[in-house]
Amino acid sequence: MEPPTAPPPPSGILPRQTELSAAHRDFLDQHLVTHENLHTRAPLLLTDLTKSFADLEANFLNLQRNLTKRTVSWISRSFGAKSSVSNLNIMLENLSLPTSKLGICSTKIQTILGEELPQLAKCLKRIENIHKYVDTALQLEALVGDLEDAVYCIGDCHALNMFSAKFMTSLISMDFGPKQERLLRAIKLMNDIEDLLVDVVIFHPQWSHLLESVDIRVDKILTVVRPQVLADHRALLASLGWPPKLLTSTVDSGGIACLPNPLVLMEGDKRNYYAQSFLGLCALQHLQTRREDRQHNIFGRKECSMRLWAIDELVSPIASRVEYHFSKWAEQPEYMFALVYKITRDFIVGVDDVLQPLIDRARLVSYSAREAWVSAMVLMLSGFLAKAVVSDLAERYKEKHMKSEVISSWLHLIDHAVTFDKRMRSLVNSEIHFFLEESERHDSRGLSVLMIFCDRPDWLKIWAKIELKDAWKKLKPELKDERAWSIGKKSGVDFQISAESEQFLLTTREDYKAPLVADSVLKIAWEMIERCKTLPSVLLRIRFIKSTAGKFLWHFLNVLVLRCKNTGFLLDYLNDALIKVCGSINAARYVESKLQEWSDDVNFLEMRTAERGLDIDGNDDLADNSSFFGEEIKSLLELETNWVLEIIYFLLHHFEALSWEYLQNKRYFEQGQENFTANRVPAAMDLAVSIDIVQALDAIKIQLNILKSSLNPKDFLDLWRSVADGLDRFISSSISFSDIQFSSGGIDQFKADMRALFLVFQPFCVRPDVFFPCIRETIKVLKMCREEANHLQVVASNSENRTKYLHSYGILHLSFDQVDKVLKNRKFGS
Repeated sequence: MEPPTAPPPPSGILPRQTELSAAHRDFLDQHLVTHENLHTRAPLLLTDLTKSFADLEANFLNLQRNLTKRTVSWISRSFGAKSSVSNLNIMLENLSLPTSKLGICSTKIQTILGEELPQLAKCLKRIENIHKYVDTALQLEALVGDLEDAVYCIGDCHALNMFSAKFMTSLISMDFGPKQERLLRAIKLMNDIEDLLVDVVIFHPQWSHLLESVDIRVDKILTVVRPQVLADHRALLASLGWPPKLLTSTVDSGGIACLPNPLVLMEGDKRNYYAQSFLGLCALQHLQTRREDRQHNIFGRKECSMRLWAIDELVSPIASRVEYHFSKWAEQPEYMFALVYKITRDFIVGVDDVLQPLIDRARLVSYSAREAWVSAMVLMLSGFLAKAVVSDLAERYKEKHMKSEVISSWLHLIDHAVTFDKRMRSLVNSEIHFFLEESERHDSRGLSVLMIFCDRPDWLKIWAKIELKDAWKKLKPELKDERAWSIGKKSGVDFQISAESEQFLLTTREDYKAPLVADSVLKIAWEMIERCKTLPSVLLRIRFIKSTAGKFLWHFLNVLVLRCKNTGFLLDYLNDALIKVCGSINAARYVESKLQEWSDDVNFLEMRTAERGLDIDGNDDLADNSSFFGEEIKSLLELETNWVLEIIYFLLHHFEALSWEYLQNKRYFEQGQENFTANRVPAAMDLAVSIDIVQALDAIKIQLNILKSSLNPKDFLDLWRSVADGLDRFISSSISFSDIQFSSGGIDQFKADMRALFLVFQPFCVRPDVFFPCIRETIKVLKMCREEANHLQVVASNSENRTKYLHSYGILHLSFDQVDKVLKNRKFGS
């Protein structure tokens, strides 16, 4: 211990005792206790003190030199910093120079702003990313390590292979309670890991190697955890007596007895154990769903699958137990459907009362225990049907000698499948508004046995062929029976149409005057559409409807076309021919109106939207059709239009042939008034009708009356107006360009004849003359006096705007050449 320092005494003189400080006295008393110590220890003590003093003096000198050096260095750096700050200040001031008129941006500033600062920012960003990567990697490593410890660590497991078979049994070797706690802790750790991985995918997708490495380790853990959890859950179900035994004798005979429900009978610890196992399995499935969504870059989706692992585990032992009975009912599928429906219905109460509260506790949003239960049972049955029934029918269908038998069995199976789907969906609809949410779901396969066709388009094609062949077989007798082409109150074919389909058959067939066969066609087509209603995929429904109802309607359209073409407009059988063609037109019009109604339904609108998104037929004109049956409607409209035009052409041509002599007979219109008496027929309102036109007027009247009673109102309206327009143009043009010299009496005769023509159309409108504007204007021109006629000819011939002068005289439909020709044929003074 060193003594405290004190001012040294004068050389050779010892200080007095009173001049010593307390510290000095304590130091001397410690080292010189006795008088003998003064002689023995004093020289050594002096030597030590001298050496210590020399060391301290040397340290002091070194400290002084270092302080001087650092002071100088600091001053130098201070001057450098000051210089740098000054230079930076100057550079910052020069930043404003490029914006001034006289300023010139220095090259150095451009280099700093354009190169060095971006590089510095990149470096800082890279350092920050590295820091985030390391921090994230450390967090993931810690979580994955904790997860591996939670699942595998037993004793000194770090020295062994944690994925060996020995450690795969670790969860099973523990009691139920600690095992469930450990499982939930492992799931929580995996959810925490998933939270970090989601952030990485969203904000740092370039860290793919980190994602892969973590996914590999977690996947290894899941391959161990999931089978163990499922095995424990199955063992628990077996201990609860699930599934209950079926009475073999009753089942074999087709009868089904009531089944006890172990879910309802659970009590005490068993109920608690099952609840914990159910919640653990739900948590594990939720985790797996999150991982799949993240791996497929699906975030925040609201819809969920109907399947639940815990409920699938309830169905799995049932499937293995009923498969034996199913194998004996391959030719009697109605027993399979009845048994599955019975099991589903009997256990659904326990599913609602026991499992739904557990799902709510697991916070599985939008999951329904009832829906998952029904879906799992339907999936179980469809799997057996696809494997043992439909596959066998499809193979036998390829053999020609077996086709008739296969068709009968296939249709029998589909009938029961459609009925079964409706009954199973009714179980769901009693608690869940499934159809209101169906449009929002992307995977509704689980509620239809017809899901077997989703992955087998070849089976769907066979089904469509069978349906089309059966539908045409039903219609053929109707097509051959002429009574089916008559208009009646009831169709000859009796089909049971459901209440849902009646909404599409509201417009009566009688309104369209369509034959009975048209009603049969629509009912058969709608029946095929109804049978595929439960097909899960929209695109599959489109394919099926196009291949069945669509082709069926095309076949019927061809029948209508051939029926019209084979009908000749022979004068001896003219009335029958017109009625026959009108029947085909009415059938086409009625079918077209119903197809338009169907296309306006929301289900067909959905299919039309999907069809536009995916052109399944390779048709470039799909976008031109706004309705689902656009092509069929277009073809039916073409048939209606073409054959209405054919009738119009025939009527006009027939009238032309009968009136040709009348229009070419000059003596009717050129002779004087006194000569008309012998060549007229008394008519209403004291009109005189020429004998040569009576036959033509009578024929057109009879034909129009037949068409009115045989043709639908819409097409008849277009027809008689078109006939009137054609007669108007034909007669006016014939008069205009003929060489007949009209006398006053001839004009009166022509006016009387045309009035008789107008009366033919009187039953169809109030003022028929409105539909003959050219004839009315021709008569008006003929009735002009000589002065009016000469003035009109002179003014119109010398004017550039002839139409305007014609309009001033009320002539709107005749051209100047026609007016001029009529005036030249006018014979005044007679």
